[in-house]
Order: sequence, then structure tokens, then C-alpha cells
Amino acid sequence: MNAGPLQTLRVTAKRVAAEDVCELTLEPLPGMTLAPFEAGAHLELHLPGGLLRPYSLSNDPAERHRYVLGVLREPASRGGSLAVHDRLEVGQTLQASPPRCHFPLQATPAHKLLLAGGIGITPLLAMARQLAREGGSFELHYAARSNDRMAFTDVLTGSGPLAARTRLYAGDQGERIDLAEVIAAQAAGSELYVCGPAGFMNAALQAAREQGWAESRLHRELFGAEPVTHSGADRAFEIEIAGSGQIVSVPVGCTAAQALQTAGLPLLTSCEQGVCGTCLTRVVSGEPDHRDQYLTPEEQAANDQFLPCCSRARSTRLVIDLSV
Repeated sequence: MNAGPLQTLRVTAKRVAAEDVCELTLEPLPGMTLAPFEAGAHLELHLPGGLLRPYSLSNDPAERHRYVLGVLREPASRGGSLAVHDRLEVGQTLQASPPRCHFPLQATPAHKLLLAGGIGITPLLAMARQLAREGGSFELHYAARSNDRMAFTDVLTGSGPLAARTRLYAGDQGERIDLAEVIAAQAAGSELYVCGPAGFMNAALQAAREQGWAESRLHRELFGAEPVTHSGADRAFEIEIAGSGQIVSVPVGCTAAQALQTAGLPLLTSCEQGVCGTCLTRVVSGEPDHRDQYLTPEEQAANDQFLPCCSRARSTRLVIDLSV
């Protein structure tokens, strides 16, 4: 699906933000301007080796001259984080899709509770910076395994504008966040924004629900997919390309995205887990077997789009449109 024209960016700074975390600053080429972004957005980088990977933006959206990313070196990386850490250097250029946001900061006067675990601090830092600039009511609680793995502490502590609103919890210092206690201390009508490991996010959301927080006030970001339960064994199916009539077979053990790419058809993928939405594709006819965590239940029920990186088909054939 077309995400907009690519931007060519130059790496203008790269620094260690914490153990196994690097901060990457990207700026436009001379005479070019950056596409705007909102707090909670991510940027999809086209990395060496033909990789496409999304990384959250950490700077204030009011900054129109640069993008700042925080990237964790993942031990089980499929190559993306390793390319950023080991192959990107200051002065290099690369392409990126325009920023996209699936984790927006709501434009309400409500108090914002920002809960970050590990690298989940990245999008929440952008939110905190925006709220501090606008004079919004918020507090940021950030938990990590150790002081060494706690990123961006230089802007979260000291005399900076975020220090008075931030509480840090380093596991190796015996500091543990009591999520239920933190959530209980918030004013009525507050909104929760949480990002981090799945267990951390689930615990925060469960604590909020147990205290009667409405779902409309709960917001989460996903860096990776959680297991999706589906009934029945996988089965083979066919994909027909609208316009050309080309038929692509999708066997058991092969994703629809892999089958389409093997057939030489234009399809971009990134997370390959049904989280980021990069490969979102229009369905003309047929019934998808939705296994993503990107579409809402209502969007899935409409059956007019699907994510071929993880979803399959309930019908024997799907007709899809790759022209949009």
C-alpha cells in the first residue's frame, strides 16, 4: 500500500543513549523539508541490505528540522537493529517513508500518565516533550532493568523541563514500580499511555481496568506482536491480482506476503508480525483470516483489507488490489 513519497535523509548524529541503545539523528538534504510528525509516531527506515524497519521518534514534533530515533540492539534481530548499530555512520544517507502514527497523543485537557518500560521510553519521550512545551498536565514513570540500560536520562533528569515530572525505576538499584499504586494516584479522568515489553504493558492495562478506567482512556504501543489465537489449521489458498488476473498460490508454511514477493509483485513489509501496517492491502473479494494486531475489530469485520505478512484466507481465493 502506498505510504507516500520516500524522503532522503542524512545521518547527522549518532550516540550511545544507553547500553545497547543508540540515538540516531536524521536531517533532510539541503533545500529539502521534512514531513511533519506527531508524538507517538514512527519512521520506517530503508536500511542497508534491503531491510525496512519502523523506529519510534523521540523528539518534540515542533522540531521540523530533524528526526531523532532511539534504537535498541535486539539479540534476536532479523537484521534491522544490527544495521542501525553496526552499519550506519554519520554522513551516510538513507531513505525513509513519511512518519506514521498508530499511538497518538489525544488532544484533550486530561492529565496524561506516561508509563515506559525499556525502549518503550522512545515514543513517550516525544509525548513528554510536547506536553512540557504546551504546558499540559502529565507525569512520566520509566522502568528499566538497570541504570546502564535506561536511555535518555540526560534529558529526563537534572535541571531540564522533564525532571520534575519524571520518576525513574532502575531494577539493579532495587527500585520497582508499583503500577497499581501509580495508577491509583492519578486524577479522575486521566489518560494512560503505556509502551514497553508486553508483560509490562499488560500489567499496566490490567491495573487500570481493575480500578475502573474506561477503555477509551487506555492507550498502548506495540513493538512486536503478541500471540493471536485462531481456530483450525493453516490451509493453502490463492490470491488473484485485480487488474492483471495473475494467480499466486499461497501454500501452507508460507505467508501471503512471501508468496507475493516471490512472484515478483510489489509489496513492502516491515515488522512481518501484523503490527505496523506497512503491508496493508485492499481486498476486492474473498474472506481474509485476520491474524493481525493493527486493524480494529470493526475494520477486520469489513473484510476489505488485510495484512498479508501474517493473515491468511478463509475463502479459497482472495482478490486483492496492489495498485493503491
